[in-house]
Amino acid sequence: MSRQEKLAALASTGVTKAELDNIDGGTARGTTAIADGDGVLINDAGTMRMTSVETMATYIGTKVGGLKEFIVSSGSISNAATQVFTQFDSSKYVHYEFEFRNVIPVSDNTQLYVRTSSNGGSSYDSGSDNYHNFAGTTDATSVDALAPARVGSASGELGVSLLIQCRLPHSTSSNTHVFTMGGVSQASDASYQSGSYPNWGGSRMATANVNAIQFFFASGNIESGEIRMYGIKES
Repeated sequence: MSRQEKLAALASTGVTKAELDNIDGGTARGTTAIADGDGVLINDAGTMRMTSVETMATYIGTKVGGLKEFIVSSGSISNAATQVFTQFDSSKYVHYEFEFRNVIPVSDNTQLYVRTSSNGGSSYDSGSDNYHNFAGTTDATSVDALAPARVGSASGELGVSLLIQCRLPHSTSSNTHVFTMGGVSQASDASYQSGSYPNWGGSRMATANVNAIQFFFASGNIESGEIRMYGIKES
């Protein structure tokens, strides 16, 4: 094939010389920002293919992202009765972690409660004997995440910042455990001053597949703050 024929064949593909030059190993690397929707050229078992950067990110995340993976944020909460998370995925995660960032109640000196759901959040378990809080066998309608601590909303108080884990929610052969992994709760009442409250929580007594969770205060709405959800993988 002559040079002219080769150039004509290249032109018929719609590939420009500048585009072709980009696969030359001697071409200088640029600094073009990568964004969702961009493509990446890969060698797939001997066949050159185009894939998306989102697909690459998912694959790389499974290899180097570690066992803990960010799922979703509540965003800035504003006077909400509850905050729910339904992004549970039994095919990826065995546990979940919720990071509270200065979550403040409307009512001062109130409890932080947790309830679970086994129908994707259509309803939340709230029966009189659905839960037991740690260090006790008393039936309860929800898990008291900070007992006996309370969360404050007075001027200058920053609410509660902590980590709450939901352990083995998808197991149908063991109870789902919800517990606080340490944090700081601020309340102006003399009995509940600022302090750290590690390893508290409770259990969902039924051995059901939990696939959604709800956070709320015993009195009043959630005034402000943010809650971030993470998934924890087996390996």
